[in-house]
Amino acid sequence: MADNKTIHFIPPLPPKREKRVGIYCCVSTNSTEQLKSLAAQVSALTRLTSANPKWLLVDVYIDIASSKTGSSRKEFTRMLQDCKSRDIEIILTKSISRFGRDTVEILDALNQLRNLGVRVIFEQEVLDTADTDNALMISIIESIAQAENESRSENIKWGIKQRAAQGTSKLYNRKCYGYYNDEDGNLAINESEAKNVRLIYNLYLQGKSVLGIVKELERMGIKSPTGKNKWPKRSIEVILSNEKYIGNVRLLDNGKHDLCYLSEDNNPAIISKETFQAVQIEKQHRSNIVKSEDGFQRKSRKYSSKKYSK
Repeated sequence: MADNKTIHFIPPLPPKREKRVGIYCCVSTNSTEQLKSLAAQVSALTRLTSANPKWLLVDVYIDIASSKTGSSRKEFTRMLQDCKSRDIEIILTKSISRFGRDTVEILDALNQLRNLGVRVIFEQEVLDTADTDNALMISIIESIAQAENESRSENIKWGIKQRAAQGTSKLYNRKCYGYYNDEDGNLAINESEAKNVRLIYNLYLQGKSVLGIVKELERMGIKSPTGKNKWPKRSIEVILSNEKYIGNVRLLDNGKHDLCYLSEDNNPAIISKETFQAVQIEKQHRSNIVKSEDGFQRKSRKYSSKKYSK
């Protein structure tokens, strides 16, 4: 009888998946590059969830939200609501920067989730709110957010510098009085304003002071660049020193006058280079600051355009 017994293999029951998990992913634009990043986020976090036999993937929440537009992040809001409904016990997300638009929003969401007993895991930073003291978590998030902001700022500055060096910066075609942007975004002459620019240069070379030019323009009924009857002195000073009127654009590197990018023949000229140079020489001549062996000093008298008769 013992020789005829049958042995049956009974496989173990699969472990019960006890924790309900939600995945949150976010990108800032719907560009091809960002959508590839989004797919990579979802794929990586899905694999992470399936690798834990006690986790059950319930839902995936995806937002395409920009901090500039103030997007409502509907999926993030839906995820919080599911947490309040006890449908989600664990949230997996790629990084702290993907979880919120700023430090305040991140900390507010984490406080809500902590009160609900929901655990949040940041895969990139290897942070788990279940294992981290609240005060420490706040400190970590603030320091990471600060570092990311500094890095983002440096990246923006680097991008601006690269575009300036390559001649592709839109700043080269930023319009000013006397110009407008054509349909291609390039600078084109606004003749009705350009004739006033030429007048200002001519008046200055004829001996008029900046204040004298202001009075003359107002006497002639010529509106200021902002459309007002009164011209600020600063507007005249800027016009008299702007190289754009001879076709050149100079972009300074973060205000450092020893490092800049010069785009020559960037746009059509309104005045000649000779006229521009003559004005710069005249400005220096009229300046009440002179350079001597003892350094820079003020002249005893300021320039005046008034004519005195003997």
